[in-house]
Amino acid sequence: MENPSELDSFTGEIKEALQNNNQSLAATKIQELLDKEKNTRLDIAITGESGSGKSTFVNAFRGIDNKDEGAAPTGCVETTTEVTPYPHPNYPNVTFWDLPGIGTTRFPADKYLKHVGFERFDFFIIISDTRFRENDVKLAQEIQRMGKRFYFVRSKIDNDLRAEERSQRDFSEERTLIKIRENCVQGLTQQGIVAPQVFLVSSFELGRHDFSVLHETLERELPEHKRNALLMAMPNINLEIINKKKKGFKAKIKYFALLSAVVASAPVPGLSIACDVALLVGVVTKYVIGFGLDIPSLQRLAKSTGVPFKDLMAVIISPVATTKVTSDLILKVITSFSTTAVLMAAEEVSRFIPIFGIPASVALSFITTKIILNNILSMLAEDAENVFKRALKMNTSV
Repeated sequence: MENPSELDSFTGEIKEALQNNNQSLAATKIQELLDKEKNTRLDIAITGESGSGKSTFVNAFRGIDNKDEGAAPTGCVETTTEVTPYPHPNYPNVTFWDLPGIGTTRFPADKYLKHVGFERFDFFIIISDTRFRENDVKLAQEIQRMGKRFYFVRSKIDNDLRAEERSQRDFSEERTLIKIRENCVQGLTQQGIVAPQVFLVSSFELGRHDFSVLHETLERELPEHKRNALLMAMPNINLEIINKKKKGFKAKIKYFALLSAVVASAPVPGLSIACDVALLVGVVTKYVIGFGLDIPSLQRLAKSTGVPFKDLMAVIISPVATTKVTSDLILKVITSFSTTAVLMAAEEVSRFIPIFGIPASVALSFITTKIILNNILSMLAEDAENVFKRALKMNTSV
């Protein structure tokens, strides 16, 4: 989320405001804390020689097909002549910048970085579909000199494996991958890159090879407040990503519960429930989109995996997935949880009790909101796992 000092500062200010009975300030600080993360930008530069698969990688990372509206244009010739931003379809604060291949410009590495606006990017991914060339190395060295991180991605691994399988009598995928990686590392080392790490990726099969290792590396090396933006933008390539998203959402529940509790401290009958429902609509919508359980995301998944859309829909159980989350829907879901329905009723009754009523209402509101969000989060995470397994089962059976 935030870095530890910022988080401690926000938490301290919220606590102080509540102790001073300043509900308005507490609510403002809590909202500031949540908005800060929502508005955190992540700008990823994708570069490499022409035809290396940059645009296909950008589209795959964003979870969209090359033919979809808004996709980065692909082709066997250089299609990127200018720096072009491609925001994530669900998280527009995460932007992938398709850069022209350095070999297609008139600029040397240092001038190239200034030309593309070096300062705006959080890190660079340098892509090649064969070996990394002199221009790639010069660019990497200049990026390093200017204090930013870069990552080598060897693309189109699926093509290499198919070609090797056709030409080898005793084909071994593992042996082929080792050979490709060693060739790339050796070439980079000979050109002056110290201990290069190369990630082997197929943009059409992100769940295979090194894409998950690339994510883990980026997650480890990004500033803490940027990690969640990366995680939310990640396609659900494995169950671990889904679980990490669940943990990320779960870590914020206490702040939403605090917001609910702050509203409950106002001595106005019915206000807490009305505000809680509005709050829950927004939070649950984020869960649905984050897990890729909204209709557009499922349609993109069906298209990219070849799994029929109806088959993906068939394994989804939660009533809040695949539909517009409304106040009526949230109320219906809440009342289906017997415990929370009782707690909400108790909250409203308690505020009429002299002296102790409002404090009791605050505590009940906090507990109720926390339980509701945990229950819904668990349901949606399970649905996301089921969708992933359904898509994986289809792909491994063909």
